[in-house]
Amino acid sequence: MSSFRRVSRILPLAAAASVALVALTACSSGATGTAGATAASGLCPNGKLSFGIEPFESPDKLEPAYQVLASALSEQLGCPVDVQIVEDYSAEVLAMQNGKLDLGQFGPLGFVFASKQAGAEPIASFGTGDGKLSSYTAGIWVPKDSPIQSVADLKGKGLALGSVGSTSGDAFPRFALRQAGLQDADVNLDYAGGHPEALLALTNGTVDAAEINSQTLATAVADGTFKKDDFRQVWTSDAIPNDPITIRPDASPELKAAVHDALLGLSSDDVAQVGKYLDVTPPGPLIPVTVDTYRPLFDLARTMGLTEKDV
Repeated sequence: MSSFRRVSRILPLAAAASVALVALTACSSGATGTAGATAASGLCPNGKLSFGIEPFESPDKLEPAYQVLASALSEQLGCPVDVQIVEDYSAEVLAMQNGKLDLGQFGPLGFVFASKQAGAEPIASFGTGDGKLSSYTAGIWVPKDSPIQSVADLKGKGLALGSVGSTSGDAFPRFALRQAGLQDADVNLDYAGGHPEALLALTNGTVDAAEINSQTLATAVADGTFKKDDFRQVWTSDAIPNDPITIRPDASPELKAAVHDALLGLSSDDVAQVGKYLDVTPPGPLIPVTVDTYRPLFDLARTMGLTEKDV
């Protein structure tokens, strides 16, 4: 797929959010209880855990949300958690592959290649208030007075996509083009740099259509930056299971078990701010997931002929 590019540089968060509460003290020799047991068992690699996050929303919004989650995780593990908003999908995969990340939250398609290339092992994802796995959808939107009525009508038109390798911002919309009998070359594809940027391209009138997933849509509507009555949705995808939080494959069994228990032990309040940007309303605690949870994404990658070089 010649339209993809590969980027392998990791971008730390503006002030790489190192979160260490009482848990930092618990990593010392004087710690007691669960935190002390964690530290004493050597489950704090290099004195901290590195947690990578793909930039599915602007970093200035993600940073405070993940600080809350990481603080709670730090307290449960007895180990500080250093959160990094990475540059893109490939950067996070490469970072875990090179041992730079202990934990990583990947988009569903990003996880496919993180699993294949870096051996990332899924632990948990975001649950709804009724205890079910949350999901979201990809979508293509046009101005309400646009002559475009279907994906097939995008031939020769400008379509803003999110970023290369994005599940809902790239792969699913391009799969929709294929299902409509179009090739990439039949449409003027414009990678805007992210979901919010694709939405902005549409509202600014610089493209004929744009991918807007349900998560970005919910945030933009709530913020008052997108008025649904001024636009129409001409396509929506099947439900996509929400992002998995994963651990590197060479982590010790003790660390894997501790992280599993800690993540599943977080409260709804601990994950609510992150859940808001994943359109999880109302949010529930994290729930366990496996590779099989994301089998449809493995199938999509195979159907589209995608490899890790395409992310």
